[in-house]
Amino acid sequence: MAEGEDQLLQGSWDRDLADALESGGCDLETMRNIIQGRKLPCNQRAKIWKIALNVAGKGDSLASWDGSLDLPEQAIIHDKCQQLIDLQPVPEEEKPALLVDVESVITFYCKSRNITFKQNLNWPELLKPLLSLQLSRSDLYNCFYAIMNKYIPRDCVSNGRPFHLFRLLLQYHEPELCSFLDTKKITPDSYAMNWLGSMFAGQCLPEVTQAMWDVYLQQADPFLIFFLMLIMLVNAKDNILSQEGDHKEELIQMLETSPAHLEVEDMEDLFSLAQYYYSKTPLSLRKDNQNLFGSSLVALKDEEMDLSQALCLPVSVPEILQANQLQGDGVRFFVVDCRPAEQYNAGHLSTAFHLDSDLMLQNPAEFALSVKSLLEAQKQSLESGSIASGEHLCFMGSGREEEDMYMNMVLAHFLQKNKEYVSIAKGGFMALQQHLADINVEGPDNVYVHWIVSTSGSRGSISSPADGESPNGSGDGKGVKSLVNKMTFALKSRSVNVKEKVISFIENTSGPVERHVSSSDRVGKPYRGVKPVFSIGDEEEYDTDEIDSSSMSDDDRKEIVNIQTWINKPDIKHHFPCNEVKETGHMFPSHLLVTGTHMYCLREIASRKGFAYIQSRQALNSVVKITSKKKHPELITFKFGNSNSSGVEVLAVERYLIPNAGDATKAIKQQIMKVLDALES
Repeated sequence: MAEGEDQLLQGSWDRDLADALESGGCDLETMRNIIQGRKLPCNQRAKIWKIALNVAGKGDSLASWDGSLDLPEQAIIHDKCQQLIDLQPVPEEEKPALLVDVESVITFYCKSRNITFKQNLNWPELLKPLLSLQLSRSDLYNCFYAIMNKYIPRDCVSNGRPFHLFRLLLQYHEPELCSFLDTKKITPDSYAMNWLGSMFAGQCLPEVTQAMWDVYLQQADPFLIFFLMLIMLVNAKDNILSQEGDHKEELIQMLETSPAHLEVEDMEDLFSLAQYYYSKTPLSLRKDNQNLFGSSLVALKDEEMDLSQALCLPVSVPEILQANQLQGDGVRFFVVDCRPAEQYNAGHLSTAFHLDSDLMLQNPAEFALSVKSLLEAQKQSLESGSIASGEHLCFMGSGREEEDMYMNMVLAHFLQKNKEYVSIAKGGFMALQQHLADINVEGPDNVYVHWIVSTSGSRGSISSPADGESPNGSGDGKGVKSLVNKMTFALKSRSVNVKEKVISFIENTSGPVERHVSSSDRVGKPYRGVKPVFSIGDEEEYDTDEIDSSSMSDDDRKEIVNIQTWINKPDIKHHFPCNEVKETGHMFPSHLLVTGTHMYCLREIASRKGFAYIQSRQALNSVVKITSKKKHPELITFKFGNSNSSGVEVLAVERYLIPNAGDATKAIKQQIMKVLDALES
């Protein structure tokens, strides 16, 4: 029964496809919606490919040509075409006409594009899958032209730009494999020239090529070829690395012929893996290399970066800024600022970790500790869901070649350790400043207004205080605050102790940290013999002479976090949605989170749903009083400070409007009592 239903379903979409193709108005999107990844009917392949290549119904481009086969290199063209036709499974009597068609297509393409045909060009192999469709000469040329224009990258020659780009992609995802091939002096153009120039038609079996192109042409993304090439190497990685003693030529031969082992059944996995690696790659790979595809008459711009000299994959500043603002599974960057301390102190990207590259030569031991700290900080920020978190390391220099020499050494250090996902910020800090100036970062509605900060907590010269924030950096600013400013605040010179920096960084980027109270800890610790003054009671009016916590925040350079990620942390014991109430009467939607030792206030960011500032972080053993107003029992006031033999010193006051305040205060009280009991015992 099930088999009959499957056949009925198959026939249903097959008929829908046939009807759409017959209508004459079918486009690529309509076609994809009908096919939905299913295997193409062989009798419809020609129509489908022509629609995918956007040549359906196109006229005869060869109509005005006199048909002369008289190029200086015509003999080479003829021989290459003859070799192709000899291998075609067609009756002998049809081969002469087919030979003329193929030779005419290549000759006319050379004449119209003013290109000299060379022996190493893969054009005949590119025509091989098209010949199986039994197209007319005009359709054959139109399809060939469309493939050459859209899918075959320019400069597809020895030492060409596409192969340097592919090496950077390989290094980004498989640094160990890339390093191994580099050591063997095996460059991508030595084994992948045919892959790229023929879209694998030169190595794969005909039925495999057809199945591959069925999917590839529907995807309509020319950069996908680089990821298919990447998967070829990833799948062969173990075999490649085991060839340590083999000669270079043998290894190249093995690599070059590896696509020949593909089968039709492998296509689904091949494309799934390619899409996975694509999703883990910075968008700059595509955006910054768009001119690889298209008309070969368009020359590369002089200012284009020489990829052969790139130490690792370059990423544009706009992508770095945008990536960490987005939710989802896309690429997120952990930015590492490698400029000297004095430059970093003067102004830096607010989410950047500082790694002074000068230390690599001047103080190797401290540099090693800094690297360890960096990786630990990256791990902690990922766990916290911080806006600064990212699985992908992006190194930022000054943008001046002579100053970035040490940064390049740092990059080389990470690459030698086979660290994956390593990139460099294109143009460095100078490019960041220029970009922020170009997008008018001073504008009041610009989301990047707080991206440049200095270690003193003030922002760089291209930004201005946000509404409601005092010039000294305290208050309730709406902008993105530095995730790492607390770590770098004390960084006045290169001699700052790295251990202190990382401890501070981790405290403020990780989830709520269990705080173990020691005998030397004065924060909220009751002196021996003095009864704790923690109390819960009514309060008719505010104590207006007490200090508002907004000026005594644990860190006035507030971090941005994902609210749900924090709520779900295993050490969060209680969560209370609420409104933070300021003395001015302003209310801010917030969340109180209670751990075993601390209470956190996360203030929601109106412009970014699901994200919040860490507005405050208070130790539970520093709570000296919790009160409510008789007329408004849901308005709760928390007072924080020290208790000693001379009385209570209130250091901060926070007020919240909490639904079901009774349950909230009861839970918080119980947690505070546990902390106080632990202190007394």
